[in-house]
Amino acid sequence: MKQSVLRKYARLIARVGANVQPGQPVMLTAAVEQSDFAVMVAEELYLAGSSRVDMEWTCQAISKLEYNYQSEETLCTYPAWKEEKLKLMAKEFPCRVFLNSDDPDGLKGVDTEKMTKSKKVITPLTKPYRDAIASKHQWCIAAVPSTAWAKKVFPDLSDEAAVEALWDAILKAVHVSDDPSNDPIAEWAAHNDNLHKRGDWLNAQKFDYLIYHSANGTDFRVDLNPLGLWKGGSDSTTSGCYYNANLPTEELYTSPMSGKAEGKLVSTKPLSYQGQIINNFWIRFENGTAVEWDAEQGKELLGQMLTMDEGASRLGEVALIPCESPINRSGILFYKTLYDENASCHFAMGNGFNNCLEGGKNMTSEQCHALGVNESMIHVDFMVGADDMCITGYKNGVATPVFINGTWAQNV
Repeated sequence: MKQSVLRKYARLIARVGANVQPGQPVMLTAAVEQSDFAVMVAEELYLAGSSRVDMEWTCQAISKLEYNYQSEETLCTYPAWKEEKLKLMAKEFPCRVFLNSDDPDGLKGVDTEKMTKSKKVITPLTKPYRDAIASKHQWCIAAVPSTAWAKKVFPDLSDEAAVEALWDAILKAVHVSDDPSNDPIAEWAAHNDNLHKRGDWLNAQKFDYLIYHSANGTDFRVDLNPLGLWKGGSDSTTSGCYYNANLPTEELYTSPMSGKAEGKLVSTKPLSYQGQIINNFWIRFENGTAVEWDAEQGKELLGQMLTMDEGASRLGEVALIPCESPINRSGILFYKTLYDENASCHFAMGNGFNNCLEGGKNMTSEQCHALGVNESMIHVDFMVGADDMCITGYKNGVATPVFINGTWAQNV
């Protein structure tokens, strides 16, 4: 891939995704295999005004060794030096940038029960620090191809060709090209504006609940929060700084009323969870809680996910994406939630978004939870969108079509 095109992408991450502010520190996380692009992003962050870029390197192979060889006691112990880093983060509110390139099968074969137990212990320890920075800083997740991920997506290509093909797909999805007239920053301004307009329409409807139907077996009702807000495109911190948390993004999303959902949701794309694949699955809800599920692949892992804690069996997010999403039109199955979720209507099990509640950015997690935002140590998106999916919104018993045959029923 041309360095000039990668430079455009790096600049987009720094100035539109993270929108780092002059004098603001940054925590940049990337896999060791992506050091060249990480250097490029770090330079763009400095050029945008960052005072300091702290590098966090990851290695999925090392993570697999940790889960395989460390004792459960060690995995469940949070070192003091890691907590000190979180304390500094909660003090400085750094911008955080994550470059995701993990192999979707990279943790296949690990002891998932040991992994789950460690997550149950560590997550509550880190929660106070995550709560302290919620809505107070910018963050951005963007993708970078690895050879293993690229071969998963394009198994019939050589390693080099697969990586190049995945780069092409990633860059198209984020409006970056080699065309001299291409201005990704301007294109994202227009894209954010379109998503904001659609969100304004949804917020004006103030639906009580949505009903989903699809021939694959999805038959579902989800109640919305009376104080809920639909979000899409760029969001802002409590200080008014705009950023795009996900590059790409095509969704309009909200957090539903916790504990109020009925019926069956059938997945339409594989789910990559904890470095493993869950495929061809469904989940049935009663009184807002997942009570039954099955999967052709990864059923045990799905069960562990849904029973991680009390809130893991309830919904934290409802997201609407039309079938004409450019990511869906590409016909590529990315095996990466960051991309696949933007090709399809989806839900998320687990934690909800406080900023999807009126005034939620200035409330504590406990206050938002009391008002119906689900709370959990997980937030896992799974895709349910289909070409024949119809979604109807209801307000005071009056029905309004939202989706007809997989796309928006209303022009905005």
